[in-house]
Amino acid sequence: MNIYGKITLLACGVAVMSSAMTALAIDSIQNNSATSPSSSSPLQPNQRGTLYTASNSATPPTDFTHAAESTINGVVSIKSYASPRSGSAGGGNYYANPLYEFFFGSPAPQQRRAPQQQQPKAEQQRGLGSGVILSSDGYIVTNNHVIDGADRLEVTLNDNSIYNATVIGTDPSTDVALLKIEAENLPVIPVGDSDALRVGEWVLAVGNPFGFTSTVTTGIVSAKARSVASAARSRSMGIESYIQTDAAVNPGNSGGALVNINGELVGINTAIYSETGNYVGYSFAIPSSIVTKIVTDIKQYGSVQRAILGISFMELTPQLAKEKGITATNDGIFVGEVVDRSAAMEGGIQPGDVIVSINDAPTHNTAQLQGEISKFRPGDRITLKYIRDNKTHSTTVTLQNNQGGTKVTKSGDFTALGCAFKELTDEQKREMRLSGGVQVKALTSGKFKEAGIKEGFIIVDINNARVRSQEDVEEIYKAIMNSSDSDKVMFITGIYPTGRKVYYAVDLSE
Repeated sequence: MNIYGKITLLACGVAVMSSAMTALAIDSIQNNSATSPSSSSPLQPNQRGTLYTASNSATPPTDFTHAAESTINGVVSIKSYASPRSGSAGGGNYYANPLYEFFFGSPAPQQRRAPQQQQPKAEQQRGLGSGVILSSDGYIVTNNHVIDGADRLEVTLNDNSIYNATVIGTDPSTDVALLKIEAENLPVIPVGDSDALRVGEWVLAVGNPFGFTSTVTTGIVSAKARSVASAARSRSMGIESYIQTDAAVNPGNSGGALVNINGELVGINTAIYSETGNYVGYSFAIPSSIVTKIVTDIKQYGSVQRAILGISFMELTPQLAKEKGITATNDGIFVGEVVDRSAAMEGGIQPGDVIVSINDAPTHNTAQLQGEISKFRPGDRITLKYIRDNKTHSTTVTLQNNQGGTKVTKSGDFTALGCAFKELTDEQKREMRLSGGVQVKALTSGKFKEAGIKEGFIIVDINNARVRSQEDVEEIYKAIMNSSDSDKVMFITGIYPTGRKVYYAVDLSE
């Protein structure tokens, strides 16, 4: 027999054997499914050896229809509108400063641009994002950057109903904002446990990318407790402990829902990593555990109750561990300094300690530390596990607020300033040679009087922001009180009717 004949016979033999093996496998699967689907069972062929079928293991469902259908009605579209601001944008107009006008007079006609009659400027859409309905009576959570700087917010439901929204509160540090619309019986997405998410678990992103409403994309959890500060080229992103996914997220998705396979809210889509501005495979969401705490604080106290541990730190690296002789752990939070009279100092934490967990949750990196601390309020007690001299220790500390106390603080009332504000008349503006400002009236006991401000004082700007009405003062006040800064101060520039220019610092802390 020649070589070609042998090859043909060999091929036929392989084909016959393959068919036999296939038939045997099919028969074994049928027999196995008829008995116990959850255990491996041997076949009993009339031949040597024993063959086993692969057991039918439980696998995650890959049908996303339930999760998608149960959540799309709970996600809204948010459009932000603002009127164009007049001023020195792009022009560097020095004469727009009212203090310049007062001390140096109005510029000569040839120096000033030809006056134009002031026309009401039509409001323009300045942003588009998404939001998630948290309660049937109209509370909606979204990203702070979606609504920041807006004069008006328009919320569109999935049934095309349109409402104007009111901002209840914001937290720029976590990029969370809480809105309210006047509606009832709204569909709600139930809040799930983001801490229980596992890397590799299926998730869905629901939002309005590029204005395409009710868009659902899928992906998996790529990482947890992710920080993007380095990717943001050192630009501060506030508190960072993101869920990273590969679900497609694009402009317009911000503030939308990240849900698990059961249709439960596990995160608020917030950012993407991209050099083009569009999705390239990496998206980030704020965990629902953080969102829930922020929203609860805003609703209950009017501002976020931020707990402070009182340390300066860095992540433990192999180089740092070698330098400090640390062998008991490869990662953690290396304590550089401990703030005097802080929670950490009272708990016995010392420089050189390495914090490895909070309430048994690991703190391998900064994102995990921030994520854990952000779940608590001042006065809460937590257990720290740390390494000192290569031995493991634990201590219980009581977290503090940014003033060094343990009490929660409600958002200050604007009336705490102790006065009213009156807009300048056109005659006053001409006499004082000012383009704007408000005058302090009806001064009583309060923060302004404590700072030394007198009746009749004209406020020109607060914290470098121009002031033209009482509403401007109130907005600045709210922004200061809702900020995470430990020093809550109004730096006020203004003049008295006599022409005396004065600066004041008004301490707004409790």
